[in-house]
Amino acid sequence: MAAGRHRATRRKPRLLLITGAVVTTLATGGAAAAVWSGQQQQSSAGREKPITQQVEVEEPAPTTPPTTRTPPERTSRDTERPALGDTELPDGESYAAPAIDTERRFLTADLNLWTGPGEDTTLLGELETGSKVQVTGRVVDGYAEIVHNDKLRWVNADYLSEDRPEEDDSGDTGGLSDAPCASGSDVESGLVENAIAVHRAVCAEFPEITTYLGLRPGDDGYHGTGQALDIMITDSATGDAIAEFVQDNYSALGVSEIIWSQQIWTVERADEGWRWMEDQGSDTANHYDHVHVSVY
Repeated sequence: MAAGRHRATRRKPRLLLITGAVVTTLATGGAAAAVWSGQQQQSSAGREKPITQQVEVEEPAPTTPPTTRTPPERTSRDTERPALGDTELPDGESYAAPAIDTERRFLTADLNLWTGPGEDTTLLGELETGSKVQVTGRVVDGYAEIVHNDKLRWVNADYLSEDRPEEDDSGDTGGLSDAPCASGSDVESGLVENAIAVHRAVCAEFPEITTYLGLRPGDDGYHGTGQALDIMITDSATGDAIAEFVQDNYSALGVSEIIWSQQIWTVERADEGWRWMEDQGSDTANHYDHVHVSVY
């Protein structure tokens, strides 16, 4: 090699090492810190310090699940629905009668008073022949709705009349005895003519009967007006016979009703025969020890 010249020194290539950006996100409440770190190695500049930059990172708004709306329950067309109008009530109860138009009617027979239209409802008592009632005009299964003591009640519609029933005053005894009774005539005091006729006919047919009860002052029924006679008996067979005798001759004697052994028979409802009555609590009240006869 020539003097003064030297061999050129071959430089080594510089090595540049870059560590890519590393971002670490730390959730802190509503924001996060992002750290960027960069390193560059140079042969002469040396190492640079990492750069840390604080940035605000907006978190996505929380997603609220949609509200599920429950549709209202619908009634199926196939579901059985309660009937309108006739609401069944507990036995012995009724709704107070509203202000409604009514018409006056008279009872042509003694009628049972019911809580509803039929004998499958509760029997409340009995209304006497000639009683005045107010009807609403509604009739169900042969029973008429009436207003009684400010309550809606029901009676048999076949025995209501616009006119007060007339008394039967024919006076025809049909050949029955009308002679004074051998047992005495004291009981006839205060009795109407038909009641006296019953007394004399029965005492002639059943001379063994000696006790009769007639006028009962202060009584609000037939006994109070002298239109009833109680025939006291000592055995049921005699009672049956007397009841049958009076029933067979009701027209000639002017009889309107007979009560015997907790059953009643009336002229106006003769086609129904003997009907059971509400229990009154004793043999006398239930007419087991006497036959009661009412007359026109």
